[in-house]
Amino acid sequence: MFSNRPFVKNRTLAPLSALLAYLLAAALLLGCGDVSQAGKPTVGPTAAAKPTSASAAGAEQPIPGGPTLHRTGITLRKVVNVEGGAIRLARNPVSGDLYLLHPGIGLFTVKISAPSALTKVASSNEIVTGAQLSGMNIGPDGTLYTVANRTVNRNQTQAVVTKGVRAADGKFTWTVVATTEPYPLSNTPFDHMFNGLVISPDNKWIYLNSGSRTDHGEVEDNKGAFPNAREVGLTAKIFRIPVSSVGLTLPNDDAKLTEQGFIFARGTRNAYDLVFAANGELFGVDNGPDADFPDELNWLREGKHYGFPWRFGTFDNPQQFPDYDVTKDKRLSQDFTAVKTGTYKNDPSYPKAPGPFTDPIANSGPDGVQYRANDGTAHDAATEKMPLSSFTPHRSPLGLVFITDPKMPADLRGDATTMGAFVLSWGAAGGTLTDKGQDLLHLALKKNGENYQMVSTRIASTFHNPISSVLIGNQLYVLEFGKDSAIWELTFQ
Repeated sequence: MFSNRPFVKNRTLAPLSALLAYLLAAALLLGCGDVSQAGKPTVGPTAAAKPTSASAAGAEQPIPGGPTLHRTGITLRKVVNVEGGAIRLARNPVSGDLYLLHPGIGLFTVKISAPSALTKVASSNEIVTGAQLSGMNIGPDGTLYTVANRTVNRNQTQAVVTKGVRAADGKFTWTVVATTEPYPLSNTPFDHMFNGLVISPDNKWIYLNSGSRTDHGEVEDNKGAFPNAREVGLTAKIFRIPVSSVGLTLPNDDAKLTEQGFIFARGTRNAYDLVFAANGELFGVDNGPDADFPDELNWLREGKHYGFPWRFGTFDNPQQFPDYDVTKDKRLSQDFTAVKTGTYKNDPSYPKAPGPFTDPIANSGPDGVQYRANDGTAHDAATEKMPLSSFTPHRSPLGLVFITDPKMPADLRGDATTMGAFVLSWGAAGGTLTDKGQDLLHLALKKNGENYQMVSTRIASTFHNPISSVLIGNQLYVLEFGKDSAIWELTFQ
């Protein structure tokens, strides 16, 4: 979903590689479905404690050029300026240290208290050689994990998962946990590759996101290098591997991956952020295609299929049907790559949908729920009192964190039946919907039968492509990716 986004080049270093650009473009391609159609969710969230909004009294921008606050009782502070292109924040639960990952430079600790500072603790090449870092997280025991992608013979890629253990002198010892077999690149902006990872609360498993190599399941043969190739065994899935693994190899073969028990879930386009809630359940944000279909928040469960590429939100990908006529598709904007390159077309050989699919979480708004109807008109699902599954197309949700600390305001934490969370939006790079994201939403999530439902409320906006966040007590730290980037501290009272 990042294919049409402008990417900032390092001001003092070489430009970020095309790989990172593809990664980020992938995580940000969104879509919005027509909730007025038969496929819409039928139940919206019940009334939940709603965060106090400052929008009625007028939003405030306490620091010129910084985030705009839409809720009262927030103190804003710029922690430190950051070189554009940093992608991850993570906190060590044992030492309390906050880490930042920049693919082109390396790993840093972040000193939060004044005077704030970044201290480099490992270069990118120390962590992994010949590969582009794309993800980082830290396990319950303080072990730091990264994932990277390495180009093989120009037309293939392989993922490399490493873990780092820090000694008393501050130096890390790095070990390769797993690699994948090389698998086909499409050499388009839709090579999302491996990026998001999270460690299970019991410290037994690494969960890994592998994004798609296509925008919407079309043939991407890399100029004939891989005839008729769409998705392959190692793409569009959530994998699970033991943390105890050393030198494990994941084959590019769906049957073998299934037999060895490495596939946790299927049908995710690019779940760039994976997070465990306090109740032990796994959630992931997912980004839609170069068409106006919804971005998603999914409750990820073992063995489930989340629909990609046959479904976006709760709406069918029309290209799978033999009567598809691209000239009548009103969800396509001409400023998106997949549209400009003609990959939306009548496609008689499109694979049959496996089904059944698991729905994303239905969202009643009030914010982040615009959609495009079948006739091409723009709508707001909250205004029409119909839930959307889950977010406005092309918002590119990232930086998901759950709220549990008692220092946080009670209406943000939730209660016995509602979980509170924050999610960032990288922001839309194209399309004509007016909800462009680059903001922070609060989510109130509540169980509804076999799934969750939620309400989403804007807390802050006008970030510069926010990409990652960490919540420490009642303080949220937000990392920006874009030009003039910073780490911002939002303190909630």
